Amino acid sequence: MNRQTEAERRPAGKTARLLEVLGVSAKLGLTSFGGPVAHLGYFHDEYVRRRGWLDERSYAELVALCQFLPGPASSQVGIGIGMLRAGVWGGAVAWLGFTMPSAIALILFALLLQGYDLGTAGFIHGLKLTAVAIVAHAVLGMGQKLAQGRNLATIAVLAAAGTLLWQTAFTQVLLLALAGLIGCWLYRKSDIPDASELRFPVSRTVAVLCLLLFALLLIVLPIFTRLFATDWLALFDSFYRSGSLVFGGGHVVLPLLERELVPGGWVSETDFLAGYGAAQAVPGPLFTFAAYLGTVAGGLPGAAIATAAIFLPAFLLVAGALPFWSVLRNNRWAQGALTGVNAAVVGILLAALYDPVWTTSVAGPADFALAAVLFLMLAIWKLPPWMVVLAGAAGGMLVV
Repeated sequence: MNRQTEAERRPAGKTARLLEVLGVSAKLGLTSFGGPVAHLGYFHDEYVRRRGWLDERSYAELVALCQFLPGPASSQVGIGIGMLRAGVWGGAVAWLGFTMPSAIALILFALLLQGYDLGTAGFIHGLKLTAVAIVAHAVLGMGQKLAQGRNLATIAVLAAAGTLLWQTAFTQVLLLALAGLIGCWLYRKSDIPDASELRFPVSRTVAVLCLLLFALLLIVLPIFTRLFATDWLALFDSFYRSGSLVFGGGHVVLPLLERELVPGGWVSETDFLAGYGAAQAVPGPLFTFAAYLGTVAGGLPGAAIATAAIFLPAFLLVAGALPFWSVLRNNRWAQGALTGVNAAVVGILLAALYDPVWTTSVAGPADFALAAVLFLMLAIWKLPPWMVVLAGAAGGMLVV
């Protein structure tokens, strides 16, 4: 019996391929609990083992690229697979299917909380304590992976100190840049494993245009926001900049968004942490936290703007970087910069664990005890995040 090639397994028409990508990604968006690492496992099982849309080496290379780029790694992998399957529009529908289920759930959560006195709600306090446990677990896991050894641990601690002492978005960008330069110098001679070649159906011309658009928006949006002073443009700028500067996983978006939205009065500290806790209970990417924040800040139009803005950099970077991946993969300077940046990311998240997560949530021994139990459930018992969220909400009603 002749074995079908991948080309023969594809639906014949472009529309059929797009609907195929949308259906599979929507199924994953409805069932992928557990965070980015778990998402990559779901993707491997569905796209590589069950459907054979790409082989093991290509999948590994795509994952490596998306971890190299800023942005939500699991969403970028999904976008990349969609593009490999059905071109640029395939990437768009793959993002849509994977993102919309959790975005809709968090929009509904935000709408239900409108007019509710969050300050006195026990379950909201429990969600804030859940955020303590979840961020602490993220710091621990990322630190063990990305900040091992004297040099990287030092970068992480200095980044945490700098973030806490000078609390501006500009400070975080400066710290990431400095960490990248230090990483270039310290790890410029490190060995790089051999890279496989990943064929990508986007021309280098289109890739360059995507990278130029990414950089142009990052530069001109803050300028236009100051010139025209419209709320929607300012909201788009805040979420686009946050999505552009996130290295190391979805949890790192927490301090960036907090610095962008809370001081400016878009969202209160209580609303912010309550939504972050709730975001752990839904499947799909953690970046859909933006849908909740956009709803709180500006209703349904705000949700659409925030969700589109925070994911747009991820889309542009995947489309722009994949055709050049072999060059980046074999560049010691680029790899060294990434090593330093990742260590600084751990420090920035550590700073966020203290302020605002800890300082606005843990007010006494009972709060600390509940947060410790939730951390135990997550880190030691390995319970699903949605179960920990439910336990936190219930526990919060007991300790208030």
